[in-house]
Amino acid sequence: MVLPAGAPWPDPLLSLSGERVVDAASWPRRRREIIDRLLPLVYGALPPAPASTRLVCLHDAPLRRWPGARLLSCRVEPEAMPGFLLRLFMPDASGPLPVVVSGDGCWHYADDAVLALLLSRGYGFAEFNRVEIAPDPGHPSPHPVQVPQATARHATLAAWAWAVHRVVDVLCTLDGIDTQAIVVVGHSRGGKAALLAGATDERIALTSANNSGAGGAGSWRHQGPGAETLGDLMRVFGHWFDPGLRAYVGREQELPFDQHLLKALVAPRALLTTEALDDHWANPQGSWQSHRAAQCVFELLGAAGRSDIVFRPGGHDHRLADWQCLLDFSDALLRGEPQRRPASADPFPGLPPPVFGAAA
Repeated sequence: MVLPAGAPWPDPLLSLSGERVVDAASWPRRRREIIDRLLPLVYGALPPAPASTRLVCLHDAPLRRWPGARLLSCRVEPEAMPGFLLRLFMPDASGPLPVVVSGDGCWHYADDAVLALLLSRGYGFAEFNRVEIAPDPGHPSPHPVQVPQATARHATLAAWAWAVHRVVDVLCTLDGIDTQAIVVVGHSRGGKAALLAGATDERIALTSANNSGAGGAGSWRHQGPGAETLGDLMRVFGHWFDPGLRAYVGREQELPFDQHLLKALVAPRALLTTEALDDHWANPQGSWQSHRAAQCVFELLGAAGRSDIVFRPGGHDHRLADWQCLLDFSDALLRGEPQRRPASADPFPGLPPPVFGAAA
């Protein structure tokens, strides 16, 4: 479904009061407005942060396949609630080191080839299984951690993003970690959670979502051919979102939120979305449109080069090439190294840019 070309998008730089954001100093107030009043329409409220979170190391072992590297098996323990397991892979390199965080341990996208790439490039890798935090019907954990606040008031994507924040809590306490170079990444539904986590935690330096589709990088308003709709999502995966989102099925153009606002919350920090042109269900056209619509915020904050979207041929996978693209972008943005690839070309020439309407 492609909504009428004139269907307006919420203006990221126009507050609910009608006041326009004209400089960087005015953006934090608008950002807080989006987080407090618009984000909950889709995701519900995030569970509150605990007073403290500690990391308990259970085992520290060398990785014989990669000499000098090691694996720390740990528990992340938020105060007054059960913990969850975290695997922290560290390369044979001097610190402080950047770390990539992923909650996709339940799907094992980071196979040995991905680990070899991360470690060889001098990145740590922190991986957990998000269904320990909140189960996903069809792929539930046998013993899910019950986050007290993650009830019907706090939908599953919000609980998963909350868990990413708890991993960031503990990484910030460790020696050898560059706390200014924490990266979060996820694929598909994990990409939705990664994007929400990065949008709502300013300690995350780079946020990356791969093939994240509806509720991630893909627009609700612009549905390319074959894209998953809000109705599709709510029939099967309604637990990911706030129950009130169901009221907008078939009325997406009336939703006072679209995914460009989520992307704008990352600014001026770094944002990378990676998409597959043949993954029509994940709405690559809609991801391109939300990327374009968010650029006004990055530009206002002097961070135009810190937001990028990259398309490749192929389908719904988290390929080694996607990880390579992420590390190239991270090296350029977080380490100051030369960019290894040319700027992205327009994948959909002739597609009109989003048109902003009134304030959300």
